Amino acid sequence: MKLYVGITDYNWYRFLSSQPQIDEVNFWQPSPTPFKRLQPGELFLFKLHSPRDYIVGGGFFVSYSIIPVYLAWSAFEEKNGAPTEDDMYSQIAKYRRTSPKNQEDFRIGCIILTQPFFIPESKWFKLPEWSPNIVQGKTFDLNESAGKELWEKASNFIKGIEFPSSKFPFGEKHEEIRYGSEYLIKPRLGQGAFRVLVTDAYNRSCAVTREKALPVLEAAHIKPFKERGPHAVNNGLLLRSDMHKLFDKGYLTITPSRNIEVSRRIKEEFDNGEYYFTFHGRQIHTPHNLIEQPSPEFLTWHNEKIFRG
Repeated sequence: MKLYVGITDYNWYRFLSSQPQIDEVNFWQPSPTPFKRLQPGELFLFKLHSPRDYIVGGGFFVSYSIIPVYLAWSAFEEKNGAPTEDDMYSQIAKYRRTSPKNQEDFRIGCIILTQPFFIPESKWFKLPEWSPNIVQGKTFDLNESAGKELWEKASNFIKGIEFPSSKFPFGEKHEEIRYGSEYLIKPRLGQGAFRVLVTDAYNRSCAVTREKALPVLEAAHIKPFKERGPHAVNNGLLLRSDMHKLFDKGYLTITPSRNIEVSRRIKEEFDNGEYYFTFHGRQIHTPHNLIEQPSPEFLTWHNEKIFRG
């Protein structure tokens, strides 16, 4: 098991640490490079740029995605560590040494973290091992002394984390625990993470129409969050915006066998809808990963509670 220490800007830390009840953050990279250092549920710590060589907080890794800035802002808004979208573009442009006017070309790396925590300045702590030549971050093995020391210090500031048991993974009286065979915790997704993970799970293609124009694709909950539906990929569908609206209003549903059903009430109420009826009876496009495919339980709920059959 591992943890990762990533380097961040003091203003990013200061802005986010002042926000109440943040459930997720986007630790973005101005120039995207693949991030394969952690498994979901492992710990990611924030270290400030030198000369402030301190750990100032952290969160638990969910996923990594390369997406346009507008999608990152739409998904996470202030949880990107900026008060406005324009301010976020300016921050990225500063690191890229370019003009914010070129923002339409900006694609960034998004390290999505859940259950973030921020350490008060009076309690910041130094790393046990760090080279000034490190410019992005460093991985630590939790079975080694430096990684164990970091975990023990950081764990003092972790609140409300849902571990698979009541035990912490290290210490004289505790044994290492994992979620399944790999995970430290089961990541609890927020709305932003849900949107990005559903978008990637469906390969950025509408489940119904196969549309790939990213600006019109939206992550839909099968069972709405307000009805206690979870922010889980298997409770999601990637839909083009018009299909999303029809789905939410019950004029369209997906059966547990993944067939599309279009309500006759589109014709009855709007005297139209021929285009949408061309999809009736077709199978939807689904993620390759079985655990990300839509849950029959949630689809049944939508069929019975929302669909206007």
